[in-house]
Amino acid sequence: MKRERNGWQQLLICKLDLGSEKNMGVADFAFYVFAISTVIGALFTVISKNPVHSVMWLILAFLSSAGLFVLLGAEFVAMLMIIVYVGAVAVLFMFVVMMIDVDFAELRGEMAKYIPVAGLIGVVLLLEFSLAFGNWEISNNAEAVRAALTPDMTEVTNTAALGQLIYGKYIFLFQTAGLILLVAMIGAIVLTLRHRTNVKRQNVMAQMHRDPAKAMEVIDVKPGQGL
Repeated sequence: MKRERNGWQQLLICKLDLGSEKNMGVADFAFYVFAISTVIGALFTVISKNPVHSVMWLILAFLSSAGLFVLLGAEFVAMLMIIVYVGAVAVLFMFVVMMIDVDFAELRGEMAKYIPVAGLIGVVLLLEFSLAFGNWEISNNAEAVRAALTPDMTEVTNTAALGQLIYGKYIFLFQTAGLILLVAMIGAIVLTLRHRTNVKRQNVMAQMHRDPAKAMEVIDVKPGQGL
């Protein structure tokens, strides 16, 4: 009886320990809050009818993503999310949307024609993702391979480790990504540049090759007469 009672006591202690492990901590609660707000912000960014509201939801998604990065220990990436994306990109979107006079009703009317094609593309993408993640197998040495590339976090800080990886081991990939973004920016400028005939433009070459003697002309205007 004493041995059986000790067994029940050990089982009860084990259940109490498991129950204490299932209690949600502050970090777990913060993760769920940031994750849910990120998904909600991304969803309403797409489905919101007002473009200004879409930008506000986008800012919420960026801030929530920054919170997730803080929980992961990547505080430098979190600050980049807030300073670069929220402070620059999202604010730029806001000014562009509010300053440009765009007929969104007409745009939505034109988008309605492409809904079947968009739905077909969405179904194809979902099938591809399901096939890819359904057959996904994690290698046994995946953790070791990732750990071998990461600097020792006990010797360097998070920001220093990120700099060593980006500007050391992956410098060519980083520069290639910057070159792709530069080409995309130039392409966007070329596609949206419009030459209007009724707008005066500066001709730099003509200004550089002008004759100084002919640049200014003095006209003697008599009193009471105009030019």
